[in-house]
Amino acid sequence: MFKRCWMRPVRSAALVVLGLAMTAASTAADPESSLVSAIGEIQAGRPGRALQLLSQLTQTQPNFHLAQFLYGDLLAARSGKRGIMPDSEDPRVREFFEEARLRNEQSRFVPAPGLVPAGVLKLADEYPYLVIVDLPHSRLNLFQNKGGELKLIRSHYSGMGRNGFGKKASGDLRTPVGIYHVTGWKSDNELPELYGAGALPLNYPNLWDRFQVKTGYGIWLHGVPRTTYVRAPRSSEGCVTMANDDLVGLKPYVYSNKAPVILADKLEWVPKGEVAHDRDAFLSRVEAWRKRWAGKDTEGYLSFYGPEFTTGGMNLKSFTEHKRRVNAGKKFIDVKLADLSLYHYPGEAMMLAEFTLNYRSDNFSSSAKKQQYWRKNAKGEWKIFREENLD
Repeated sequence: MFKRCWMRPVRSAALVVLGLAMTAASTAADPESSLVSAIGEIQAGRPGRALQLLSQLTQTQPNFHLAQFLYGDLLAARSGKRGIMPDSEDPRVREFFEEARLRNEQSRFVPAPGLVPAGVLKLADEYPYLVIVDLPHSRLNLFQNKGGELKLIRSHYSGMGRNGFGKKASGDLRTPVGIYHVTGWKSDNELPELYGAGALPLNYPNLWDRFQVKTGYGIWLHGVPRTTYVRAPRSSEGCVTMANDDLVGLKPYVYSNKAPVILADKLEWVPKGEVAHDRDAFLSRVEAWRKRWAGKDTEGYLSFYGPEFTTGGMNLKSFTEHKRRVNAGKKFIDVKLADLSLYHYPGEAMMLAEFTLNYRSDNFSSSAKKQQYWRKNAKGEWKIFREENLD
């Protein structure tokens, strides 16, 4: 039980148990900043100002249920009552505590200036924007890609599947972990009210998911019903949800350019120089593979493939026989790579190289978008174990 006095800094039951210690942000019009400012006023011992801010927020954004929850708890504290405690049997109250905890921690997971995601070694210029969703911490980050440099331009709260992340099967109510692309936009008038302002569909299951025989469909980034500002952290059937204003703000950056969306089970932020070192090392591997192929060094080219390699119904043995036979009949081979992106694939001990392969020989030419999967063997050598053409 917490002793409370209105003349002292008020600590409502909810705020004490959550351990909230947010710094008051500058007054801003958006609901997120207003909520943070109110909590900052409570921590600074100005409960009257906090009540004023929360009163304003609940009037201007009456569907912001977490704000209503904290406002009610603060009023209870003012009257000397126990307030709402996290041991409540009400599942909605438990969701409020979880949402408040995640919001309190989010400032720790926004990268400081100069830090970039360790998992993105190189992003092709064809993708001017990149979305990374930090699933465990309910945070969506939008990066601008300018000349190969990533810059964070938006970051906000988001929700995920009821059973968390790590989707494997249809109906498991989990959000997938992986690298996807936005495939378009579904407008408000095309969808039930559940989706709010609209939806950005993703290409789940992607090539890697299908290779692993993962099932399910309809994984989207979407809004929420107008009756609420946001949904609980775990409340969807597997989609990533966010406030309608955040979705509308995100849409112009990503819907028309097939922007990559990384749904991550773990994120690490590192200095740009560290990523540059890893990027250059892996670029040299991919370039060495390309040169051996273009130089008709068939055995050197084949040495980049691991024993478990598969592609298009072929294993390493049949692939090796095919390449030896084809390359032997060529007078020349020209191989060029364009739009190259390199990633540490989330949730897997592997690298993904995605690029456009432009191939030309004396009797054949082609151009295709390709994904190439690399992982280390027992000796610590990086080998290709899967190649596929994108649909």
